[in-house]
Amino acid sequence: MSKVNFEHLFTPLQVGPMRVPNRICETTNTINSSMMPGRLDKHFIEHHGAKARGGTGWIGSETWLLNSPFPPETPDEIGLSVGFASHFGAYQDPAFGEDMAKFCDEVHCSGSVAVVQLTHLNSVWAPSPVPVLGVQDYTPHVLGEQEIEFCLNTYADGAEVAKNSGVDAIEIHCAHETLAYSFLSPVTNRRTDQWGGGPEQRVRFVLEALKRIRRRVGDSIALGIRIAGTEFRKDGYDNMEMREMLYAIAEAGLLDFVDIDAGHCWGAPSYVPNSYYAHAQFREFGQAAMADLAEISPRPAVLFSGRINDPVLAEELIRDGVCDLVGMVRAGIADPEFANKAREGRLSEIRRCIGCTRCIDEASEPKTFPYTPTCSINPVIGKELLWEEQYKLADTPKHVVVVGGGIAGCEAARVAAMRGHKVTLLEQGKRLGGQLLIAAKAPGRDDFEDQAYFEENEMARLGVDVQLQTTADIDAINALSPDAVVIATGSTPRVPNDTPGIDLPHVVQGWDVMQGKATTGDRVAIISMEDYYETPCVAEYLTEQGKQVEVFSKSVHLGSDIARYSIGMVLKHMEQCGVKMHPNLMLNEVKADSVELVSSWGDASYSKEGFDSIVLVCGSVPQHDLYDQLKAQGNIEQVYVAGSAWLPRHLAEASSHGASIGLVI
Repeated sequence: MSKVNFEHLFTPLQVGPMRVPNRICETTNTINSSMMPGRLDKHFIEHHGAKARGGTGWIGSETWLLNSPFPPETPDEIGLSVGFASHFGAYQDPAFGEDMAKFCDEVHCSGSVAVVQLTHLNSVWAPSPVPVLGVQDYTPHVLGEQEIEFCLNTYADGAEVAKNSGVDAIEIHCAHETLAYSFLSPVTNRRTDQWGGGPEQRVRFVLEALKRIRRRVGDSIALGIRIAGTEFRKDGYDNMEMREMLYAIAEAGLLDFVDIDAGHCWGAPSYVPNSYYAHAQFREFGQAAMADLAEISPRPAVLFSGRINDPVLAEELIRDGVCDLVGMVRAGIADPEFANKAREGRLSEIRRCIGCTRCIDEASEPKTFPYTPTCSINPVIGKELLWEEQYKLADTPKHVVVVGGGIAGCEAARVAAMRGHKVTLLEQGKRLGGQLLIAAKAPGRDDFEDQAYFEENEMARLGVDVQLQTTADIDAINALSPDAVVIATGSTPRVPNDTPGIDLPHVVQGWDVMQGKATTGDRVAIISMEDYYETPCVAEYLTEQGKQVEVFSKSVHLGSDIARYSIGMVLKHMEQCGVKMHPNLMLNEVKADSVELVSSWGDASYSKEGFDSIVLVCGSVPQHDLYDQLKAQGNIEQVYVAGSAWLPRHLAEASSHGASIGLVI
């Protein structure tokens, strides 16, 4: 047991008429947990309700998208680049309100509070003809008086449905690409009428929305806003101007709380900060708001969020006056029980978020159909009801041998042991973790090692017999007399053997470089045939050693599979490190003094000289020979292949695959 004195984190807080049982908040996020578009189904209730049962005091669930003032004959505008602009909002369906009432009952049964966020989330409408997002190449429709009136009334309409459903608080989304944000920003609001002007004038839209909500729902529920601490955009508002606007809003006496984050939705920094950001990196924004709002009576509570995955850090933020409440969305996705574990002193059992952002990234840019929520390290996410149905103690405990201590092998071992099986895990390395340990060596990815610690702690807690530095072959496995075997032997780096010169001595693998098994000269060419994080991780690892790095990528840009909330920071790091990037090129030949390349799309050839070393980052090849041998032998009834030994993909697929095998043994 880890003993930490949480003097502040688990104390209740009065926020207007709402009493929050502790300071841990699931701020509103859109992980798309419902399997029924436009409804809040049992999957939605289970996903967010699990956090309430796990001890999170404030449940913000997922944003309510409000309807827009389209003329009747104009089609909806819904998509990744424009957001959600529709004639109809789901909240207008009476069945949606009934769903929300069931959800509120679930949250209240755990003693937590339910908070609803109201959002105009689109780039179709704005106060001025300026793109709402800097990356857009079209301008929005400028709102007229009647359209502004329509939008203001939708906040009140949504609030009324929320109140009737039993929510405890309502939050207006005023950050990122929302309509309310576009009124606050000096970039997107250049009006000269009553809706524009200086900081104290640009808050009028937000104030009017708050007034209409308050008139509609009264004083029985708490009311707040979400706002970005600074805009991070050329000519946008800085933190001082945001503080001026926030004070003007709070001075009107309508705010019970303010929810502050930092960053935006396209580029760097992102308001969904990944592992490249320091924990609570922009905490000064919360601290400044605490100081400013101290002059308001009663003072609105300050909620701050921004890559806070550790309850000890959350305690420190409250203790040090940074905020009253701490946003910990992804901490609760990685481990819905983390709050209870912290309160009970079980810190070593917490599965800490590693900041890969795949959960929110994937929700905004789904890569699978049908889409289900995903967490790289928690295999239950998106399958909560399936686990509830399938997870049970084994009828007949078996001896399970797992070969390979990467994430797939560890998850198979962990789940099998939880179900009562006797588990032996054989790992050839000195530690558990597999490719996690390689990834953790890259700058900004050290939190990946937290998952290795979690698996090590779980193996010890569950009594798994872990045998390190053990090479398993078919004879060694047979000697253990297993009832079931899981082969999780992972993958090895792919070598494009059909490329002339690939076996020259100055050609090395990226994995070997990061593990210290290979060294490079000062000028390095990285041949990238993958589109995720591996190439930028290897590149930055080398630049930290003082190497000059150039990347030759097969795709239109480096990291083209990295989604919107993370790609900006990855490319910013490449820029800061001085990495030169060459897109749309494939390796054709390696020579002693050059690399020969060919266009990915055409016939043009290129020759690049002056490199001391060529580093290959070309994906990996599954290693399932041992599985094939066991299947051919045929004397063990249950033999499974897991993770990258089956098919090299990403971390989430490996953890989910391994855990699923643990469920069925």
